[in-house]
Amino acid sequence: MGQEPYAEVDDNGHLVLAPELASRYGLKRGSRVLVSEASNGLYLVRPPNQLAKLYVEPTNRCNLNCRTCIRNVWNEPQGMMSDEVFDRVIEGLRAFTPTPKVFFGGLGEPLLHPKIKEMVARAKAIGAPTELITNGTLLTPDLLGELVSIGIDVLWVSIDGAKPESYADVRLGAKLPKVLKSLGHFREIQARHISFFARPPQTQLGIVFVAMKRNIGDLPAVLELARQMGATRFLVTNVLPYTAELSDEVLYYYKLGEICLFDPEVADRKHPFPSPHIYLPRMDINENTRLPIRSAIFQNAHITWADSIYMSAQNRCPFIESGAGAIRWDGNFSPCLPLLHSHTSYLNNWHRSSTSWSIGNVLEQDLADLWHAPEHIAFREKVQAFDFAPCTDCGGCDMLDSNQEDCFNNSFPTCGGCLWAQGLIQCP
Repeated sequence: MGQEPYAEVDDNGHLVLAPELASRYGLKRGSRVLVSEASNGLYLVRPPNQLAKLYVEPTNRCNLNCRTCIRNVWNEPQGMMSDEVFDRVIEGLRAFTPTPKVFFGGLGEPLLHPKIKEMVARAKAIGAPTELITNGTLLTPDLLGELVSIGIDVLWVSIDGAKPESYADVRLGAKLPKVLKSLGHFREIQARHISFFARPPQTQLGIVFVAMKRNIGDLPAVLELARQMGATRFLVTNVLPYTAELSDEVLYYYKLGEICLFDPEVADRKHPFPSPHIYLPRMDINENTRLPIRSAIFQNAHITWADSIYMSAQNRCPFIESGAGAIRWDGNFSPCLPLLHSHTSYLNNWHRSSTSWSIGNVLEQDLADLWHAPEHIAFREKVQAFDFAPCTDCGGCDMLDSNQEDCFNNSFPTCGGCLWAQGLIQCP
């Protein structure tokens, strides 16, 4: 096993990182790094000026009409990324070292783009790790084999039910057996690759599960399906309620407000005092531990596992901390996926409008200039500090109905109501 890179403290008390570690996280002489105190150490946050991951939206069109989709509440123009826009993306990525990861996905189905294979191949050709997320309905055995041959690093497939009827109840218009049949060839492709090259392909298969009341019972069975297909990654995310109907499907009622004192009905009924914070060691979840832990969660206790003791899921933007940005199909550049498109959603049953925010367009400015624009870096620093109003804890006010401003005098765009920053919604 390789030795982990260490940091040293020099005679002046400065922390000196190993060169390979500093390079990996974009740390150069003069870099400003946010330092947070964890339970038993320090947590260094990636500097806000490093582009490490770029979400590229090939299209915002889709071949399905899913119950959970943003299309149920928006009316934005739809289109396909042009060759000119993607040329500018590839050209722009060459300016960054190391080459950022390229993730093909946004608010559409990437496999609808007629040149998606060429797009992945071009990203690989400049040395970028590549990932793609799909609903799987357009994935054929031949296309799967071609993507593996190109060398895509991770192929993510959304599966929200283990039975045809429960899957179709979420993914309206889709048929689970067809998706599973195509994915069933992944192990065969792996075996052929091993026999020909004497090593497994670099491609990993990942499964994404959007958890709701109506499908959470299928979670263990979907995980078993993932194992059978050879998936090595499995991501579970809560649903983002774009509609009032979906508000009744959420599984994070208590987690929206960790103390719940802002909700008199909840406080008077069950939790008049702040909830305890329980730190649990790593342990098996089995017949001996399942019910006690379940009982603790039902008492609204805050659970922190030893595996995640260095990380807090609250008030931390996963896009900013992973060094991510996003390019819309038309070339507009945004700091994160939630700001890529305007939309409405529900927070604590409060109807909320989120307006998109673009730094500029790659057809008009170089990607590096957009990334290093002073207003963009200033926004990323602001999100790292996360001095926004606690909208997810609050009972609601007039400022909660949009991301234009908040009661801490922050101006557009505000992030206090963002569920990604509270660890409730996850993207690969």
